[in-house]
Amino acid sequence: MSSRGATPYDASVVAHHPTNSRFPVRRPRRLRASAPLRELVAETHLEPRSLIAPLFVREGITEPQPIASLPGVVQHTLPSLLAEAEVLADLGVGGIILFGVPSTKDAIGSGAFDPEGIVQVALGELAARVGDRTVVMADLCVDEYTDHGHCGILDGHGSVDNDATLEIYAKIAVAQARAGAQVVAPSGMMDGQVATIRAALDAEGFTSTAILAYAAKYASGLYGPFRDAVDCTIVGGGDRKGYQQDWRNGREALVEVLADLDEGADMVMVKPALAYLDVIAAVRAAVDVPLAAYHVSGEYSMIKAAAANGWIDHDVVATEHLTAIKRAGADIILTYFARWFAERYHGVAGAGAEGS
Repeated sequence: MSSRGATPYDASVVAHHPTNSRFPVRRPRRLRASAPLRELVAETHLEPRSLIAPLFVREGITEPQPIASLPGVVQHTLPSLLAEAEVLADLGVGGIILFGVPSTKDAIGSGAFDPEGIVQVALGELAARVGDRTVVMADLCVDEYTDHGHCGILDGHGSVDNDATLEIYAKIAVAQARAGAQVVAPSGMMDGQVATIRAALDAEGFTSTAILAYAAKYASGLYGPFRDAVDCTIVGGGDRKGYQQDWRNGREALVEVLADLDEGADMVMVKPALAYLDVIAAVRAAVDVPLAAYHVSGEYSMIKAAAANGWIDHDVVATEHLTAIKRAGADIILTYFARWFAERYHGVAGAGAEGS
């Protein structure tokens, strides 16, 4: 006897119940039948507030300088940087991360911690102008500032001296926080960098300044356009494989991430993003802190180049890439598409064109 209110059923219907994943009762296409239905059941949602825009500011120029290998991206003057930051804040982009291009370089990258250096000056202006509407971040490294192009101080044998470099990183962190950075983002992949930076910030009273650690940063071939953007060339045609991660290693990323968290990182990052979705997923499964991923210059420029040749649909592929990174587990995406996506998201006229 059936229970009160129940409807008699046929055993054959139960056999084909959707939980048994049997056709014809189970038809996944039902939930793809219309755009509103697809939107309703979408598992991954991408919004401007999840994006961080990398911006470049160059000392000693009077007009923004286009970067040929990064179409639509420029080296900013201070006025053009502030104007761009205003646009991004108005569009609801979650944050900006600043990279500096100094007019002079030296062996230790002293411009990176000079209170009058281009990034420190720009950070102060940005914090005052948009700091209450978007997160103002600063990349923390010296490769843009050294005359040898490495991410640290060189020893007598031409290798990066890890511990000597940490002293420089501490100075940079304090200078950036004092200038107005809400988040500092060490990207040099030195052992112990997060602990050193956290201690330096706390000692100077910057206990509220957060650290976004480039925790799993690979020695990728996808950084070429970025190095054009910051005018960085490694002396002697060298590389950074001695401190950045080997792209063949996945488990090692968790070692780096967990070490940075133990040292005091508030957020962690995987870089690059699209070629390392497996690493993003693994880190997401292992930690509960905010996870960022950097959709790097080469990943961006490949889309631009293919679209310019008519080989792909720019808007579709760019959105697909960003969504894939979010789907893999990233909470935050650093991307040169930030303004473009935000304009498209809000229906701004001309959003399909290249933004600054």
